[in-house]
Amino acid sequence: EAVSGAQLVAEALKAQNIEYMFGIVGIPITEIAIAAQAVGIKYIGMRNEQAACYAASAVGYLTGRPGVCLVVSGPGFIHALGGMANANLNCWPLLVIGGSSDRNQETMGAFQEFPQVEAGRLYNKLTVRPSSLEVIPAVIEKAVRTSIYGRPGSCYIDIPGDFVNLQVDKSSVKYVKCCLPPPLSMAEQSTVSEAVSIVAQAEQPLLIIGKGAAYSRAENNIRKLVDLCGLPFLPTPMGKGVVPDNHPNCVAAARSTALQHADVIILLGARLNWILHFGLPPRFRQDVKVVQASRKTTIDICAEELGNNVRPAASLLGDINTVTKQLLEEFSKRRWKYPSSSQWWKKLREKIMSNEEKSKGLELQKSLPMNYYTVFRHIRELIPRDCILVSEGANTMDIGRTALPNYQPRQRLDAGTFGTMGVGLGFAIAAAMVAKDRTPEKRVVCIEGDSAFGFSGMELETICRYNLPILIIVVNNNGIYTGLDRDAWKEMLKFGDPATCAPPVSLLPNSHYEQIMSAFGGKGYFVTRPEELQDALKASVADRHTPALINVMIDPRSDRKKQEFPWLTRSNM
Repeated sequence: EAVSGAQLVAEALKAQNIEYMFGIVGIPITEIAIAAQAVGIKYIGMRNEQAACYAASAVGYLTGRPGVCLVVSGPGFIHALGGMANANLNCWPLLVIGGSSDRNQETMGAFQEFPQVEAGRLYNKLTVRPSSLEVIPAVIEKAVRTSIYGRPGSCYIDIPGDFVNLQVDKSSVKYVKCCLPPPLSMAEQSTVSEAVSIVAQAEQPLLIIGKGAAYSRAENNIRKLVDLCGLPFLPTPMGKGVVPDNHPNCVAAARSTALQHADVIILLGARLNWILHFGLPPRFRQDVKVVQASRKTTIDICAEELGNNVRPAASLLGDINTVTKQLLEEFSKRRWKYPSSSQWWKKLREKIMSNEEKSKGLELQKSLPMNYYTVFRHIRELIPRDCILVSEGANTMDIGRTALPNYQPRQRLDAGTFGTMGVGLGFAIAAAMVAKDRTPEKRVVCIEGDSAFGFSGMELETICRYNLPILIIVVNNNGIYTGLDRDAWKEMLKFGDPATCAPPVSLLPNSHYEQIMSAFGGKGYFVTRPEELQDALKASVADRHTPALINVMIDPRSDRKKQEFPWLTRSNM
């Protein structure tokens, strides 16, 4: 019995328990998408390969099994590189399958010919082209396994165009079983004891919970650890919800104080990169002791991450959930609990109260146009408590991190380690597909800055085509960081061509993004006042079947309160 290359790819993906494929079809990979649907894989056709790749990577984070991004050769492959890099830096499993030129046309200037295998190496854990049809199942098993073993990441498989419809006898194919789940490693017991001793001697301890902890499904053990030891904890942006944000030990509202004065820091699945100021003074103490535990350590799964920027006092290499369990057992033996009456807790609580008062003052401002904090207060009060939040933008993402709480793990997706703009709608589509299958009662709420929305706004058509009831809220300040209002824009145009006069950060004032949603059959709302925002939110949340976009006009000069993520203003967000 004969089988085609396209069928072999689809069947091998199905055998590896792959459920979702995102992409844009064309020469030479259309048949692979058709074959994938025939074996029961869900295919979601996107409008740009970049968004497709972001969506596939988010599936990897949410489910622990890579999503697949299917792209055509040359430009299609190149458009997906952003998603590969983003997945690798976030440590999310992803599988990209790219068509390439027919083998007998290589070096001849074939249609969309490009050195894809060589180019892919910089962005992936594994880049491979099967040498024959017979080995396709084995190559796909290896790619899936590589994407989820060790530190998760992106893998690329190159499929020559002539392989797609080529046929081979089934009897000669090297079929392989589904790869085993990633092996779970434990930290050395001596380093666990050492780490516990260091923490027990701390005067001002701090636990930092990263997205590695969320990916490792470590929430139950980490919650037990926080309760058992009484430690103050700080989540990174995507570590929010591993322990609920409303837990009494959460010190997110005193972030700067906690980082600056802690004498011992336990890192659970977080890295000392730009998000945590590299662990260096003046944002940290010169003599801070770091106990690192990574994604599977300081606590990390990646040995090389241990000791980055700051030499750790103790390094725990292993699966975060497993290592947290080891820490729990050791702390239980010692019966140690950090006293809630300490000076450190007093200092943190005072800072939390003063920061919350400042935010509250901004939230309650009645002036029009609205500011970020007022908008977020209404959003917080009216969206479902257990929704999956996707957030991107500069101020929109940053203020939303503190203003919108998460109570469950893996329910906040944002620009991540790479600080990538344009991920929002791809992430929202992925989250909605996964939620539809696993937790149909959960809504996806995607909160975008107007600039961030522009990167992949045409994915609104994708959302409407697949009837995904995503609620998108565009917080519109007419620009990147800041913008001009309509009158200032008109005044500026008197000075000449906008290409020479318009501030580089500005976008067209009062752009009606909601009309794009209406054009595709979703609901669109244009909002300028708090009561309009409340009405639009209530209507959108009540309608569980229709995609909606609420375009919220805010004061173009609205800003974050001082000292959130000041360095973000230097990056292209």
